[in-house]
Amino acid sequence: MASIFAKDPRSTLMLGGGERSSGAEVRDANVQAVMGVANVIRSSLGPVGLDKLLIDDSGDMTISNDGATILSLLDVSVGACTRHCPDFLDFEIVHPAGKILQQLARQQDEEVGDGTTSVVILAAELLRRANDLIRNKIHPTSVITGYRVACRLAVKHLNEVLSVKIDNLSREALLNVAKTSMSSKIIGSDDDFFANMAVDAMLAVKNVNSRGELKYPVKAVNILKAHGRSATESLLVKGYALNCTVASQAMLKRISNAKIACLEIDLRKQRMNLGVHITVNDPDELEAIRKREADLVLERIDKILKAGVNVVLTTKGIDDLCLKAFVEAGAMAVRRCKKEDLRRIAKATGARLISTLANMEGDESFETSAIGYADEVVQERIGDDECILIKGTKAVSSSSIILRGANDYMLDEMERSLHDCLSVIKRTLESGSVVAGGGAVETALSIYLENFATSLGSREQLAIAEFANALLIIPKTLAVNAAKDATDLVAKLRAYHNASQAAGPDDPKKALKNYGLDLMEGKIRDNLKAGVLEPSMSKVRALKSALEACTSIIRIDDFIKVPPEQQREAEPHDH
Repeated sequence: MASIFAKDPRSTLMLGGGERSSGAEVRDANVQAVMGVANVIRSSLGPVGLDKLLIDDSGDMTISNDGATILSLLDVSVGACTRHCPDFLDFEIVHPAGKILQQLARQQDEEVGDGTTSVVILAAELLRRANDLIRNKIHPTSVITGYRVACRLAVKHLNEVLSVKIDNLSREALLNVAKTSMSSKIIGSDDDFFANMAVDAMLAVKNVNSRGELKYPVKAVNILKAHGRSATESLLVKGYALNCTVASQAMLKRISNAKIACLEIDLRKQRMNLGVHITVNDPDELEAIRKREADLVLERIDKILKAGVNVVLTTKGIDDLCLKAFVEAGAMAVRRCKKEDLRRIAKATGARLISTLANMEGDESFETSAIGYADEVVQERIGDDECILIKGTKAVSSSSIILRGANDYMLDEMERSLHDCLSVIKRTLESGSVVAGGGAVETALSIYLENFATSLGSREQLAIAEFANALLIIPKTLAVNAAKDATDLVAKLRAYHNASQAAGPDDPKKALKNYGLDLMEGKIRDNLKAGVLEPSMSKVRALKSALEACTSIIRIDDFIKVPPEQQREAEPHDH
């Protein structure tokens, strides 16, 4: 059997000069690549994790401890890092196995919003232990089978025993979930202030979909950034805030019962396209052409206004000729809006983003079904800047947060932290269940899987036991990053959870299942009572995603790289 793990002697015999590696060599290379990526972000895990400074090719800096952000920037940071800091390691992700972890972090960020660092560290540890098993002559298929059994059992135990169902989530529980999420972020020192703001923002965008399910869309919360003042002077505004002003000071600054048109049309005087030549013999004809150019855009505006629109938002420009038409009609017009903002406003107000007025008959018209509705659109001064607020949107409620901070780097990291926090609150509200944080879940699952592994008589026992040990990488890393004795703390934590799982149904020791790490004091505590809470969905998704990434890499036993096609030099007589 050992022969299947040996290096293939034909690995260098690729036709055309390609490279090929197989067996233990390719698995070791994959593990090395994955561990290298995980080690980059390992020190940023937990409430006392450290930040990373990344510089891209153009010299722009990013300071962050968010796993997904760091990994997404790694493949572009190498040029600047090696140029400015020659002693830095080359952290460009070029290995396919490393790119799988990059995609894993992005997927976790999109689906849950938090837990991006822990899912990468867990996947790397699972892969390292799987490779050790394969070196000891356990077939990769047996390892994958054992890992899948372990993951299925872990998810079941988490949902049935460890998660706490909260039918009517209290505000205090939501605040604790928000504080836990932002404890490792730049806004962690002001968690009371930002947790209340985040919870209020998410509760303000609550809506019911067509199936009767409660939904809390994160995109309905718009985050604006403004320089100056301190972070605690940030504001929560009811309504969707646009970082724009009205196109003319002569326009109304407040419109009640707003009927909104979201356009992607240039409302400027129509001009002939380049390359169009017109020969004119009579100067009056030239004047008629110019007048028709002006009339074309005025006719479009007239059709929009006759449909009942009194607020026009466009991603393109509006010239003085058109502004005069809007002012005379008593309408508000805003130009140069971001397309992403208009998409969100269209969804919130029930409007439709219009890119052309042309209809099926070849004429131009503006349908009333494309109009969005809101109670009020008003231009207000918030802080040092003026912005447009759209209040009382009819289709989906919306809210906006205006962040204040010293510089761009701080504001960008505050925005990322707040987005993660909003996503976690959304998942908690929609799933209705939470678990204790601080390594409590991972340690409980580790003890449970260890006990289960001893009851098996097949070779999958070894894979399940390694899966159980791999889960302990999370509490160990948390303790190391907090400058505590990881060996001592994790040993105590395992003892607590072992006592909990060995206790009877009515034994008070059963409550020890919620005990986790207190990283500030360096001791063990009941994290459920302490308010260190995470949505159970975050843990479930992390386990499943880490498993899938790990198994997809374990399956690889051959690596073939085709060389780029050589450009043939042109012969002097070629045509």
